[in-house]
Amino acid sequence: MDSFIYALVLVPALKELLPASGLAPTAQNTGFYGGLLFALFLIGWGCSFIWGPLADRFGRVRILMLTILCFSAFTLAGAFATNVWQLALFRLLAGIGIGGEWTLGGILVAEDWPEDRRVSGAAFMHTGYYFGTLLAAVANRFIGAEYGWRAMFLLGGTPALLVAFIRYGIREPVRWTHSAQTGRRRSATAAFLELFSVEYRRRTMLNAIFVLVSMVGLWAGSVYVPAAITQLAMAAGSNQPDSARLASVGSTLLSIGTILGCLVVPYLAEKFGRRGALAFFYALMAVSISVAFGYVFYLGQSALAWFLPSLFVLGVGGASFCVFTLWLPEQYPTECRASAFAFATSSGRFVAAGATFLVGASISHYGTLGKPVAFTAIAFVAGLMLLPLGKETRGQTLLD
Repeated sequence: MDSFIYALVLVPALKELLPASGLAPTAQNTGFYGGLLFALFLIGWGCSFIWGPLADRFGRVRILMLTILCFSAFTLAGAFATNVWQLALFRLLAGIGIGGEWTLGGILVAEDWPEDRRVSGAAFMHTGYYFGTLLAAVANRFIGAEYGWRAMFLLGGTPALLVAFIRYGIREPVRWTHSAQTGRRRSATAAFLELFSVEYRRRTMLNAIFVLVSMVGLWAGSVYVPAAITQLAMAAGSNQPDSARLASVGSTLLSIGTILGCLVVPYLAEKFGRRGALAFFYALMAVSISVAFGYVFYLGQSALAWFLPSLFVLGVGGASFCVFTLWLPEQYPTECRASAFAFATSSGRFVAAGATFLVGASISHYGTLGKPVAFTAIAFVAGLMLLPLGKETRGQTLLD
């Protein structure tokens, strides 16, 4: 919810903050600084790898609470930004917290759920991200539309209330406490460096690349969905309010598709293996992005009617991230598991930030939105070629 709030309030927030920063609130400036702030958010998410080694050293639950406090506090702080640079700083810091929460949530499910339900648990947990996007969209309809963009950032501070529940309702996984009792717990630095030992460095780098592939395609594609729908709706004769409503419908279809895709992940992962499941979602993303943005977007008057259903398919493909939630923890032992998850899911954000910014620059340069986004499908083709090199873990229990 907190990560999606910015996308929903981008235009009204910059309309107010750009003049306060000495910048004209033109469409060009809104696009440029909007993309810059989004890139900074991804850079912050990239820096969230620091939480992994800390969790290996000090515990999953303690660090989970800190990540939630981090992103809640700095999302809330966005409500008090008086210029675009303050908002940029707050989004950077919020990104650090949000990235850490995914890491610790995934590790907690992997280590604490019974082995026969661990894979399903990872899938259920991952649907929460997309329910959060739906919640943000509903909140924007009733809170943002009524009270403005600052109220939405205030709402983003409410997850901090979960910390009390986590503090008193969730205990450290037995696996982690056992590693401490048996003398296997390492310092944060040692846990991180273990990822690049002879035994693990190849899979560590491959895992980071696999997550990067999903980031480039999904972020570059989904972030431009509202803009694409708005353009198509306006070209078809819709007014601004109707175009905005259609953009919300498109985002909803995207989220529903991903939720359903996440629920299918356990079946695919057990039937075809972890690499096979990821290959399915990679192929689906490559086809859906290239067709939706490279072909359907240019169908003229009939484009909108075909573009909206294609978003559902694109959403299903976005469940590739769910595969990582169950696959990454299986490849490493307890003493460096959080470090590995955090590095793989965070390090590529720096490249993804650059790719997202490059897509935005290409849109500005060529004067069209569709084809620059469609070209991100190439990342999934590259990912499919590398997948056979990944470590298959189907049928294996979680390492101690």
